[in-house]
Amino acid sequence: CTMTGAGNHVIPNVHFRKVNGMTKGGHYRAMFRTWFDQAARKKRRSQNRKTKAAKMAPRPVAGLLRPVVHPPTQRYNMKLRLGKGFTLEELREAKISPKLAPTIGIAVDHRRRNKCAESLQTNVSRLKLYKSKLLIFPKKSGKKGVKKGDTPKSELQNVAQNTLKEIIPVERPQLRVKARAITSDEKEASAFKTLKKQRTNLKYDGAKRKKAAEGKEEK
Repeated sequence: CTMTGAGNHVIPNVHFRKVNGMTKGGHYRAMFRTWFDQAARKKRRSQNRKTKAAKMAPRPVAGLLRPVVHPPTQRYNMKLRLGKGFTLEELREAKISPKLAPTIGIAVDHRRRNKCAESLQTNVSRLKLYKSKLLIFPKKSGKKGVKKGDTPKSELQNVAQNTLKEIIPVERPQLRVKARAITSDEKEASAFKTLKKQRTNLKYDGAKRKKAAEGKEEK
């Protein structure tokens, strides 16, 4: 009898013995990875976060403040994420020295450039908000250890540590739009006609300008 049905087929030579990963003698499932330590790992990660926070206190756990940027390419440029550092122009607008910035927890990227006013203002406002909430501890104890720009001692009592991932959370736009009734203006509007009109205006723009210029010369 035939196992492959009608026609000229390859003779079946399947290895049914090789099941459940690699075999090891008469014992199967020898190469399977278990995950029994999942709860212990969760506890260890939590303990590590607490240890790191205690080590960095009273500084923010997230490290340096970073700017809000748009990722490159058309696929991702509608999203927002944290960048490497603030540009020199952004620091200048916020009246922060590029040399002072890293010492007060602000990341600086001298390579990045601002391409539009919107991103510049977004990051400048982010810097100003950070400056308004910033508390600078003196490096040394005593009156001689206090320098210009340090926060008064009265404001440094029981300071809560910032444990957020982004120090100042990124305000991401809500992309989901709730369903609503279509308005009469939207029903009457035609996207095809609007685009067609714009194409026509672009096509005859030069001719219209030339005609208008000739009319001025005749006058």
